[in-house]
Amino acid sequence: MKLKIIFLLLVLFTIQTSFSLWAYDFGLVTSVKTSFGNVNEENNFHFKTDFWPRFSCLIGDNASFYAAAGIALDYEDTFRIIPELLRTEFTYNSGSWGIKAGRINYADPLSFIAAGLFDGVQYHTNTSIGRFNISAFYTGLLYKETANITMTPEDLNIYNTPLDFSDFSNTYFAPKRLIAAFDWSHPSIARKFRMNVSVIGQFDLSDSDYQYHSQYLVLKGGLPINKFFIEAGFAVQFSQAISDTDTVNNIAFAGDFNFTWLIPANINSSLSFSARVAGGRIDETVGNFVPITTVYFGNILSLKMSGLSILNLNYSARFMEKIAAFLSMSYFIRNDLGTVTGYPISDKKEYFLGAEIYAGFIYKPFSDLQFNLGGGAFLPSLGNASPNEKILWRLELKAVISI
Repeated sequence: MKLKIIFLLLVLFTIQTSFSLWAYDFGLVTSVKTSFGNVNEENNFHFKTDFWPRFSCLIGDNASFYAAAGIALDYEDTFRIIPELLRTEFTYNSGSWGIKAGRINYADPLSFIAAGLFDGVQYHTNTSIGRFNISAFYTGLLYKETANITMTPEDLNIYNTPLDFSDFSNTYFAPKRLIAAFDWSHPSIARKFRMNVSVIGQFDLSDSDYQYHSQYLVLKGGLPINKFFIEAGFAVQFSQAISDTDTVNNIAFAGDFNFTWLIPANINSSLSFSARVAGGRIDETVGNFVPITTVYFGNILSLKMSGLSILNLNYSARFMEKIAAFLSMSYFIRNDLGTVTGYPISDKKEYFLGAEIYAGFIYKPFSDLQFNLGGGAFLPSLGNASPNEKILWRLELKAVISI
């Protein structure tokens, strides 16, 4: 608790100090989102609005500071008020190297192992053989639904416990984990090939009797060919599940493949295909792939990339300067019979969950105003795990204003 108080005081002190500087800027980002469907239950209505004031300033010739914080008002069965400190970072650059500290963004090359905001520090340096990053992060001060860490049953219990302001410290914060990462990237090997390599480790700092540590080696490369762009990535995970009586060591695998075609036409349009695979449990040695942060894939059927494969075909086009649209079709497949549970699974012996179709329009009349309209459905009848389950559907409208 003392660590959390010290962190908040340091943030407030930094913001107050920055106000005395002459080169500063204020802004506000607010959004309103409404949706209606039966994803969680029959005829479910969801409303959410965010108010995020932001502040930025230059500090001398080499440094800058950015902070965003505010509240979200959320209604779905019950009304919730959620305060949150978002991206808040101090940046210093000097020639070929630089450093970031605070609450900063990070994403692994596959974008579903560790992705989002993290508290910590990151050092980078640019060299003739590429860019190197070294990062160290702590997750225990983040809001649990933003961090979305669900690696263990205890993590799930923390996530599902309702926020209670009378017990704020025990119901607001994410599970305590230390994350270290080393990243190397090169944008154009031989003036063509893009490459990213990451080594990531996470260490469970909870007081639970069951702790879960994991390490990841991630590689991803991309190659543009005229109007085409091809990407492929691979990850191997080593994990240690430690209890009072035993330690279980596992290895797991994940990967993705992306193919994008920039269609030569009078309108700006593209067609892309992607295949993402997060391995399932095979035996006592090869287990299911467990990401650090839960990134949901699917607009209607939102699933964690663990023991799951997703095939996606997406078309997007900008018909006018202010209007764009997209159509996405996805298919979900279990990689084992135990990792993915819940809807729509009713037959424990089958793997194919079904297909999802989702379409949306984006209207941006001004640079600081945007409207998004979307809707879709998940069809379990196109799979064999639960072909008789109900169809899930949702319509949603979102407006974003940036001042």
